[in-house]
Amino acid sequence: MFNQDDHSRTVIIAPLSGELVPLERVSDPVFSQKMVGDGIAIDPLDGVLRSPCDGKITQLHSASHAVTVQMMNGVEILMHIGLDTVSLKGQGFSPKVKEGDQVTTGTPLIEFDLDYLATNAKSALTLVVVTTTEKIDSLTQASGMVAAGQNPIFTFICKGGAETAPSASGERVASDAILVPNPAGLHARPAAVLANVARSYRSDIRLHRGENQANAKSVTSIMALDVRQGARVIVIAQGVDAAEAIAKLSGLLQQGLGDEGCKPAAAPASATKDEVAAAPTRPRQSDEPNLLFGVAASPGLGVGNIFQVRHGEIAVTENADNPDDERKLFSAAMERAKGQLGALQSQLQAGNDPAKAAIFAAHSELLEDPELVDIATSSIAKGKSAPFAWRSAFTLHAERLAGMPNQLLAQRANDLRDVGGRVLELLAGVERKKPVYPAEAVLIAEDLLPSDTASLDRQCIMGFCTTRGGATSHVAILARSLGIPALAGMEPRALDLPNGTPVILDGGGGTLRLNPSTAEIEHVRREQRAAEAKRQENLARAHEPAITLDGHRIEVVANIGGLRDAQQIEGLGGEGVGLLRTEFLFMERSSAPSEEEQFEAYKAIAQTVGPNRPLIIRTLDVGGDKALAYLPIPAEDNPFLGERGIRVGLDRPEVLRTQLRAILRASAFGKVMIMFPMIATLAELRDAKAILCEETARLGVPAVRIGIMVEIPATAVMAPQFAKEADFFSIGSNDLTQYTLAMDRGHPKLAPHVDGLNPAVLALIAQSVKGAHAGGKWVGVCGGIAADVHAVPILVGLGIDELSVSLPAIPAVKAQIRSLRLTVCQQIAQKALDCDTGAEVRAIVSKATE
Repeated sequence: MFNQDDHSRTVIIAPLSGELVPLERVSDPVFSQKMVGDGIAIDPLDGVLRSPCDGKITQLHSASHAVTVQMMNGVEILMHIGLDTVSLKGQGFSPKVKEGDQVTTGTPLIEFDLDYLATNAKSALTLVVVTTTEKIDSLTQASGMVAAGQNPIFTFICKGGAETAPSASGERVASDAILVPNPAGLHARPAAVLANVARSYRSDIRLHRGENQANAKSVTSIMALDVRQGARVIVIAQGVDAAEAIAKLSGLLQQGLGDEGCKPAAAPASATKDEVAAAPTRPRQSDEPNLLFGVAASPGLGVGNIFQVRHGEIAVTENADNPDDERKLFSAAMERAKGQLGALQSQLQAGNDPAKAAIFAAHSELLEDPELVDIATSSIAKGKSAPFAWRSAFTLHAERLAGMPNQLLAQRANDLRDVGGRVLELLAGVERKKPVYPAEAVLIAEDLLPSDTASLDRQCIMGFCTTRGGATSHVAILARSLGIPALAGMEPRALDLPNGTPVILDGGGGTLRLNPSTAEIEHVRREQRAAEAKRQENLARAHEPAITLDGHRIEVVANIGGLRDAQQIEGLGGEGVGLLRTEFLFMERSSAPSEEEQFEAYKAIAQTVGPNRPLIIRTLDVGGDKALAYLPIPAEDNPFLGERGIRVGLDRPEVLRTQLRAILRASAFGKVMIMFPMIATLAELRDAKAILCEETARLGVPAVRIGIMVEIPATAVMAPQFAKEADFFSIGSNDLTQYTLAMDRGHPKLAPHVDGLNPAVLALIAQSVKGAHAGGKWVGVCGGIAADVHAVPILVGLGIDELSVSLPAIPAVKAQIRSLRLTVCQQIAQKALDCDTGAEVRAIVSKATE
């Protein structure tokens, strides 16, 4: 079908069947006031958006709800399916084209679920607008019902003659870097506001994101830039009113361009005060030349000699002659890298090491990042070589992550550098070799790569220190899993230490001592030998019950995160599982695990634990500092006080129901109990129990015992009431501490003060025990203090029935309990409750247990 009657009159054909609605009647003022452009809306009857004209796809939004076709005359037609549909994040949409495709009238562009939109979006009303209104005159709308691909919806007359170009003379002014606050990025609405204001200035105005830029006066150009929340952008204007334009547009961008849910956050090129406060705080600087401080990342003592790890730069050529050849080279390298990561992941899974496997599964996900790939392919199209384009892309992306206030995201920058380097080596033809380290080495590096850390030999590596990263980085997680002492966030002068320098690394104390004396080294080695002898003795007696000297028994069970952990319980003397963290099934993947997948996992763990040992399975605990890409939680000012724990399950009951069905089915294979996390109110517990009862009845299986995590002060205070509703309590001391003290346990400045032995926390534990026991229910502790040598006597004295600890701690905790007397513990506990500080509590315990 021809769209152009002559050289100036153009006919736009209906992309959907439905009733035409004038833009003026659209409830969104950005469209009704024609800030995006002029055109019409359609109330759709079908779910296939078709091209309204011949042209080229110049923009397809990452959320798949909007697409732009550019005609041969330069006019751009934007189609926006529904109102506020960007928040659906692609759910319900299936694009049939990609950017750069040539299309003809009637070509399917996007399929969408009309029923889903009707129930999940503000409106399914679809907008069809000319965004390049400066190119047209006298648009005429049709009315009534139209059929897709058949009836015209509007016609317009193209302007003749040369267009008036923006003023390119005059001063050139650039804004500071601006951190985009919009939750959905610069989608159609904020893009329209920005473009509409930009058009009021004569200057040429460009919006820059990294090495890509957009015409700030074009809605589609801005949308094609795919600016997401947290991205740094710069506005550059050149012309007679450039300074005025920059001042106005910078302010609007910082405020979110009127978009809902924005928390304004400017990010000048020089870090703002807020950014400095949000960044990881360096440990204190040592005044001693032979003592350096760092952040404790993995506990333990290491004695050895410094070995500096340097990552060499791979030389690449910037320009290339044939973009097609470079694209083929890039695609092949990406596929090879994915294959390598897949093989590595499978190898680790086969070795029952799911924690490490999950890290490299996350690396595979990074290679699927569309923005990352788009930046590289865009550079290749501009004549850059594939290695240069890729290095620029992942380096830019990594720097952006590293600069984010959210430290969990910031520490993923190193993962991106790792996987980016893997692809770059393939592109440059450089073989990735396993590093060779000397014996008794203490590694020093700006940062280590997860792939290097996973292969460290514990026999020759005594520990490592990095000047980047923190305790939650994948490198730190790997160090703990390997039992290698490690420090992060070291003083930068560590990088200047000469190889061979003798050192003592204290991974728990956060120190690196240089040039220790022979006596100091021998002292540490004696401590290590004594600790090892004690560990072997505890392990030899690990299967003996934990009974105090005066006959009081405490059950000691394990906190685990998967089957591999479960297989170690019996050998370490564990009496069951006090906490199975089911997040291991949900994290580092692109979709939720199915009921069958969960059932098989829980069944295997239940069979391994055995029919007579308890297996307490905690339902999915995400939110706050734990996020799932496929289970998005809207941005919150206070995520730890928002949607997390059981609230996520109650808000998304289909996820909770699926998990409960899987657990109930697995309960036939063991002594399974269910525990709900982050319970704050009786209503939450009752709602969760109601769902569990429904699924129990549907499956026709026996009921299981139900417990709650006591992590919120309100729950501890109301322990008597909760004891009427739950079969048992498990105190999550880590969260209970941070909520009691109103201190984020991951905060770089406050974390040292988040003390589980603070008397206020101990008082709440005492209240929980008293309330539970009055109702005839038992209480466990599954947080960090359950294995704290200073806390164990107090917990025993307060009446705790069960301690759930990490696997390596089981023999030592049982041995400590066997050395205690209940009567003495009760006296210690009472004194601890009367203390003023956690330090006083420790002093009392140390004195009483000498």
